[in-house]
Amino acid sequence: MASSATAPNSLSFFSSSLFLSSSHQIPKTYISVSKLGSGRVSKPLSVSSQLATLPILSFEGEKVGETYLDLKAAPEDTARAVVHRAIVTDLNNKRRGTASTLTRGEVRGGGIKPYSQKKTGHARRGSQRTPLRPGGGVVFGPRPKDWSIKINRKEKKLAISTALSSAASAEGGAIVVEEFGEKFEKPKTKDFLAAMQRWGLDPKEKAMFLMIDVDENVAKSSRNIGTLRMLTPRTLNLFDILNADKLVLTPAAVEFLNARYGVDAVEEEDDDEDETEG
Repeated sequence: MASSATAPNSLSFFSSSLFLSSSHQIPKTYISVSKLGSGRVSKPLSVSSQLATLPILSFEGEKVGETYLDLKAAPEDTARAVVHRAIVTDLNNKRRGTASTLTRGEVRGGGIKPYSQKKTGHARRGSQRTPLRPGGGVVFGPRPKDWSIKINRKEKKLAISTALSSAASAEGGAIVVEEFGEKFEKPKTKDFLAAMQRWGLDPKEKAMFLMIDVDENVAKSSRNIGTLRMLTPRTLNLFDILNADKLVLTPAAVEFLNARYGVDAVEEEDDDEDETEG
């Protein structure tokens, strides 16, 4: 009898609360954002504000307070499309596009006719470098290609904030831990694993840590844990957010996210320009 269980998604937060039906949604306040000073009237970009309350844990794993994330998020009918476009853009822009093969005109050798045209009993052949022979050219093989895709910076920013709000709104999807950089006097993976267990993190599950500054001892203590990603605001990316089972933030990281991706965030002058990441 076939099992009724389905395979889990590789990008875990695609199945979180933001992408479920409206009956599972947390009430949102919708606002409209339109570019000011433009000569034409265009359809405003609708975004939603989703408030998520996160517990603050001490280094020993005790709850010492609460904080909140108030980030912009795409409406539920367009959230999946916005996040999908951004993740496809990131993955395509990582492709080097240097794969190349040689055609029959570029393969070395094959200048002489291997045998006469007639009276041999074989099919006529003009070169040994035909694609039908070993060592010959390749038909319709890969050639150097530019796979990069341009995406509006404001759209990519909205995709990241949508993924973050999805993770924060999911039950147990994100926690906040007090600054623990000075707690590690020396690099030791065993101590970091013990701290993760106190915070309720399973080392077998994928976890993404976002810190403003990563202490050297913290970086060395966590680098041997294959399921863990230690990021800073400079290295924050959409793939690691979606690929993680749980997000771990610090109070300073929460302030950064609210300032950068929050409802009251100040738009940069170049947010309307297209960008292509190498």
